[in-house]
Order: sequence, then C-alpha cells, then structure tokens
Amino acid sequence: MEDAERQRPGVREGVPLDGFTVAVTAARRAEELITLLRRRGAEVVHAPAMRTVPLADDVELRHATRKLVDEGFDVAVATTAIGFRGWLEAAEEWGLGEGLLERLAGAELLARGPKVCGAVRGAGLREDFSPESESMDGVLERLRKDGVAGRRVAVQLHGAPLPDFTEALRAAGAEVVAVPVYRWLPPEDFGPVDRLLDAVLARTVDAVTFTSAPAVAGLFDRAEQRGDGAELLTALRSEVLVACVGPVTAQPLAEREVPVVHPERFRLGPLVQLVCDELPLRARGLDVAGHRLAVLGRAALVDGAARPLPPAGMTLLRALAERPGWVVPREDLLTAMPGENDHVIDGHAIEAAVARLRASLGAPDLIETVVQHGYRLAVEEERV
Repeated sequence: MEDAERQRPGVREGVPLDGFTVAVTAARRAEELITLLRRRGAEVVHAPAMRTVPLADDVELRHATRKLVDEGFDVAVATTAIGFRGWLEAAEEWGLGEGLLERLAGAELLARGPKVCGAVRGAGLREDFSPESESMDGVLERLRKDGVAGRRVAVQLHGAPLPDFTEALRAAGAEVVAVPVYRWLPPEDFGPVDRLLDAVLARTVDAVTFTSAPAVAGLFDRAEQRGDGAELLTALRSEVLVACVGPVTAQPLAEREVPVVHPERFRLGPLVQLVCDELPLRARGLDVAGHRLAVLGRAALVDGAARPLPPAGMTLLRALAERPGWVVPREDLLTAMPGENDHVIDGHAIEAAVARLRASLGAPDLIETVVQHGYRLAVEEERV
C-alpha cells in the first residue's frame, strides 16, 4: 500500500491532499469536516448550500406533537439525531415532554442509524430496530415485513419531506403523522455559493463534498437561477470529483447522472479518507523535463510539492497541459489569459507571464520557449 501511495502524483506522507482544493457544502458539522480536510493538506472552500431552521415554535410541529401525545401511536421512526433531540426539547418547552417520552416508550421505535440510536438512548429510550444500511429503505423494508396496516406511524422528518417513504407506508395501510422538526432553507447569503459555483465552472476546485441531499438540491437550484445548470452538470460529470457521505445524499446526484463516490461507513472520517484516496489517483500526471507534474484546481504539483499559482498562471499552465509536448502559439496563450484583449497580441505580456509561471513552479525548464512560435511543456512521456 505504501509503495502504491508513493507512485501517486502529489501524495506525501501525512498530507495526501497537499495542493488540492476541496469544497464543503455542509451547514451542520462543517467545521469538523473542514478541520479533517485541512489536516490532510487540502485548501478548503466553504459554501453552505442550505441552512437548517429549528421549528420549536412552529404551529405544525406543535399540532403533530399534541396529536401524538393525546391519541398515541404504534410506531415511531427517528431519522436524525439532531431532529429527534430537537423534537424532545420542543415538547418539553410546551409541557408535553413527559407525555411524549411515555408514548415513545410504549411504541415500536425505529432509528435510521447509529447516531440516531445514540440520541434515542440518550433520552432513556431504546430502539427496536436500526438497519445496517443506515437508510430509509432499510427502515421501510422492516415496516413492510412487520405490516403497518391499521397502525399509526409517526415519522420525524429530517429537514425535507420524505414523499416516497410516507406514501409507501400509506399505500400499505398505515396512518402517517409527519413530525417536521426543522426545515432546510436557502442560505441567507448566496455570496459563498456563487463563488463556489464560479470555482467549479472554472475547474479551480478539485472536489465537492456533500453531507445532505438538500445541499445538493440547494447548489443545483442556485445554478439554475444563474443559468449555469448545464455547465455545472458538465463539470461534475467530468473533471470535478463529487464525494458524498452516503447513498441517501448521493441519490439526487445519481438521478442527474453525476458520478459519485461515497464511503462504506457513512461518517465524516471515512468520507475524508475516501477523498484522500480518490483525488491523487485522478490527478493527471506528466513527465516533464525530468520532473513529475500534475495540474490541479489552484496549484501544480512538482515532484510531489504543491506550488500554488495565481489565476493567470493556472490559465497558462492548463493551456500548455491540454496539449502536452505541442507548441502553443503566443496568440492562443494571450487569448486564454484572464483580462486580456483577444485581438491585441502583446508578446511582452506573454513573456512576463511565462517568466512568473516558471518562477512559481520552481523548475524553469518545465516550459520551453520555441522561438517565434510559442511555448510548450517539455514532456518526455505522457502518463495518466
């Protein structure tokens, strides 16, 4: 395993993400995820694509809770730890806490995953079932197996409706009472999301992480509002790695035919490890003038060392790397440079930009000057 790691471009012990830029779209537990990524060398762009709004004072939540306490229920489905705890706290504020706990203790209690089980046990209760898959499909399979006809099922929602799950229960004869503990809403400030979208479209991020399905919807909704939906799909389907915490989060991406990776264990630690494994493998490596070069979102890796580059330098390097070994005319490079006039050919501007790029790379011989024609990467043998 260690030998394989050393062969990957840019992988150094302890900092496998050195030089890579990873986007975090999470609102909750974002700091934990960001810390884990930075410890492994990544530059992190944080742009919460959605926000959670607690509904402790919500009329709908209070009505559902009172109905369940007064009339009882046969089955309760807890979908998230934060939501389950929030429900109990809200009930306590309304003077319904003791009654809700008594009803939960007398009902069949299903928890979607280990974190929810922890919240359930923390309340002095005990779950009757939790699927190994940590998915709502696993919960639904168990309920269908036991039979729900004529039973009242309380479903604690996790920020968004669960139409497929609740309709399947109703079709099987259950009375479903939805418990909306919190809702997902668009961010109050779209600035970070817009900057993230700009970076994805410009390919200056190497990976985007998602920890909830609503965050996926939020990012695509904003892209559609901007008129960038199709371009976002193209980027995520090709050059940008998409990593999700689990299959539930990945589902809306799979429906859009976006390739997704997710860990077997649906936790932040395994998610970060997966990104550490996948990104170095995807980095396109070239043998150039006796060096190993990989072009990333905002940096170049030269012999495994990250070399951050400004936007103009990244643009020039990408233009050269797209045609490794071939001469790229000065006119093409000038046209590609941000802020330059496509119709004015300024040889001095290109010479100065290439000189700065060579200095930033720390290896001037990577880029050859072809007199009166342009520049090329001094490629020995291309490898992917």
